[in-house]
Amino acid sequence: MNLSMLRQRINRISFVGLGLIGTSLMQALKRAAAVEGRSIETIGFDPGFAEKDVATITGTLGLDCFETDPAKLYDADLVVLCAPVVTNIALLEVVKQYAPEGTLVTDVSSTKTEIALKARQLDLNFIGMHPIAGREQQGYRAASPELLEGRIIIICSDSGLTETSVLVDLCSLLRKAGCRPVIMSPEEHDRVYANISHLPQLVSTALMHHCRQNVESSGPGFASVSRLAGSPWLIWRDIVDTNRNNIATELETFSSLLATVAEEVRTGNSEALEAKFLEANRLYQLLQERDRP
Repeated sequence: MNLSMLRQRINRISFVGLGLIGTSLMQALKRAAAVEGRSIETIGFDPGFAEKDVATITGTLGLDCFETDPAKLYDADLVVLCAPVVTNIALLEVVKQYAPEGTLVTDVSSTKTEIALKARQLDLNFIGMHPIAGREQQGYRAASPELLEGRIIIICSDSGLTETSVLVDLCSLLRKAGCRPVIMSPEEHDRVYANISHLPQLVSTALMHHCRQNVESSGPGFASVSRLAGSPWLIWRDIVDTNRNNIATELETFSSLLATVAEEVRTGNSEALEAKFLEANRLYQLLQERDRP
């Protein structure tokens, strides 16, 4: 890896995958650059796009050029891989083949350790990135730069790139877009998000299975707690596959806690249950205050 070859400022960004997060990030970075009085050229590609999709995203949603030629697509200061994580890992080989040496490569995947390892093996200038944002609607038509406002974006690097000017420029643009960059190692990221993202998804999925015979009689409370059960397996398959040890550990630990709660209910240990309710109420209130506009 030749850090001296890294380009000094971001003028051209390539987005490989133009779904909800990729398109929202593209719009947010373009708007942030405009605040600085500068212009960023955005190019992109998505294998699922038909001609009408290309016309829409380049006509009204801000993409400057839809590019199918990989030599042109990867010729950018910053390449953002926005496919599912296993696809992004495979795309690193293509990036290595076509991107100039000074290009910074990042991704928006939900797991970081395996893709960081592959990038190190290929000697790429790579920084993992994970926008902690989303909505129930999927696809580029649901994209908006506001999706990222006030949201954490995890920046993952163990490669010595965190002080380079191109990453400083990226973090500056992210802040101007209303984001809050937070630095973590890839390994720490995967441990943390196994706990606060991947575990809740699988708990919601399991809850829906457990209660499936009575779902038609449920009320809005059940709908709220089981909302994540609507998430598509196509996305979560890669997340589980690339973070399975951390996720399995979290599931085992949570199962132990559920067994403790079950025993407290069975024995009428109201004091222990009340303590859990009070702590949960306190933490919930903190979340509400954090997310309040």
